[in-house]
Amino acid sequence: MELNATEIKSFLDEKVQQYNTLAFINDDPIAIPHSFSKKEAIEIAAFFAATIAWGNRKSIMTNARSLMKRMDNTPHDFILNHTERDLGVFDGFVHRTFQREDVTFFVKRLQQLYREYGGLEVLFTPKAEEDNMHAVLSNFHNLFFAVPHPKRTTKHVANPAKKSAAKRLHMFLRWMVRSDSAGVDLGIWKSIPPRVLSCPLDVHSGSVARSLGLLQRKQNDLAAVMELDNSLRKIDPNDPVKYDYALFGLGVFEGF
Repeated sequence: MELNATEIKSFLDEKVQQYNTLAFINDDPIAIPHSFSKKEAIEIAAFFAATIAWGNRKSIMTNARSLMKRMDNTPHDFILNHTERDLGVFDGFVHRTFQREDVTFFVKRLQQLYREYGGLEVLFTPKAEEDNMHAVLSNFHNLFFAVPHPKRTTKHVANPAKKSAAKRLHMFLRWMVRSDSAGVDLGIWKSIPPRVLSCPLDVHSGSVARSLGLLQRKQNDLAAVMELDNSLRKIDPNDPVKYDYALFGLGVFEGF
């Protein structure tokens, strides 16, 4: 599609309006954190839902709800107060390669982090001079696995230092940070400016971005995320990641 910069902005803004609506929530993993009202419960539910957000969307939501149910639908209370004996509730849990061993490490490590830091927001808050979240995500990965852990589990928390696009973590950050009148993203973290967020890059958003000339790089890796950042920030420097709705919607629902 040959469009100039003004036409691309107009087209994408129109698609944001089309897809950034409450109807989007129903069939999207963001519905999982939307079912909670307490800040800590929302961010824990979002962290787990984003972690398993690959594959069939219906399966993602079914398994994310299963995780919450196994935590008695009180994820913050469960994380803070569970004992080793309580971890048996995760027996038999499987979402693709994210399985019981991974879940139990996540739960135990989150307990340690919540007891030490009080929540996740402080662990994701960038320094004032940082204009993206890549170093923050690498630091979080290192902190999360700074204690003995199953080697297999490290792949479930992306690390941009390894050139990962970190799609699911960027989606998690969009949920936590963005806030607008549409009410889809939860916007409960106020210490992170939306301008530093990156678009969650996957096969759909990447394909659409390339079709529109927003992205040249063929691989969906860190370099591609940074290239797309530059393109989207030219269109809206304050809220570039809102265009995730447009790119995702065009790719998934319109086969663009």
